[in-house]
Amino acid sequence: MRVSVVIPLYNKANYITRTLRSVAGQTFEDFETIIVDDGSTDGSGELAAGFPDRRFQVLHQANAGPGAARNRGIEEAHGELIALLDADDVWMPEYLASSLAMFDESGPEAAAVTSGYIIQPEGISSEGLWRKRRLKRGIQRVTPDMSGQELAYMAAYMTQSTTVIRKAACQRWGGYYCKNSCRYAEDTAFFLKVLLNEVVVFQPQPLAHLDFAASQLGRNFAGPRPVEPFLLDPEDVERVCPQELLPLLRRYYAHCACKTATVLGVWGDTAAARSLVRQYVRVNNTHPAFLLMALFACTPAAHMLGRAILRSSIASSQRGKALWDVK
Repeated sequence: MRVSVVIPLYNKANYITRTLRSVAGQTFEDFETIIVDDGSTDGSGELAAGFPDRRFQVLHQANAGPGAARNRGIEEAHGELIALLDADDVWMPEYLASSLAMFDESGPEAAAVTSGYIIQPEGISSEGLWRKRRLKRGIQRVTPDMSGQELAYMAAYMTQSTTVIRKAACQRWGGYYCKNSCRYAEDTAFFLKVLLNEVVVFQPQPLAHLDFAASQLGRNFAGPRPVEPFLLDPEDVERVCPQELLPLLRRYYAHCACKTATVLGVWGDTAAARSLVRQYVRVNNTHPAFLLMALFACTPAAHMLGRAILRSSIASSQRGKALWDVK
């Protein structure tokens, strides 16, 4: 068996059947599917267990977070390749076949293949966005002369539901970040390690539908997003980063710290914003525009602006709400 599909599941009863149907409908059929029910309380696990396909199995565990659930699935997998999928997203029928063709085309050095996607519920292709950011089809290698923003684009492109990765690479770099039941950017912390140490392949053509509205952190108007684990625990990535790429990694940290500090500032947590800026940001390691943005976030004026943006965002979301079948 070449492919193991790994799906972490937590309280996605309205979505999981749709997701599993998209896996069962793949044109490439020789795979197993491991669903890790991470302590769901809404009947999600029972729905998954009742799915009528012998290639699917459900493992149950106490709630430990998405990183731990993915790591459990990878550990139990028999396939050479791990096809990752979130429980509220959908693959197009040719997703697996196309991903495997990219592996075959790229050769044994390729550790992962990541494809494009359609943003739902808006129905917008991601292809144009990533082409504007100069991400091209084919083999990608991180180089010391990259900017922090360029590495950020590469890490952001590697989403859960559009990445197939060698199981050996998962094991080599320790799998997903799961300390303290981490529930935000645990995937980015892992993909950073892969990007810094391996060759990956990008395929911009959309081959999946990612339901951003269904994400537990999507369109969050209740508070700021959590701070990324690699900013709270930078040594986790640094300890496996090649020496020649450490300056790039620190530029990446500075870039992310600027963005996260800005979010914290507009939500009124200027103390946390200042802490991130002091720890990571220097005049010579980030773009001046991001530096100014982060410095502004450390002031009381940022919160006033944030309140105005929040009101506008909520109004816009309510006006533009779209319907998409969730069954």
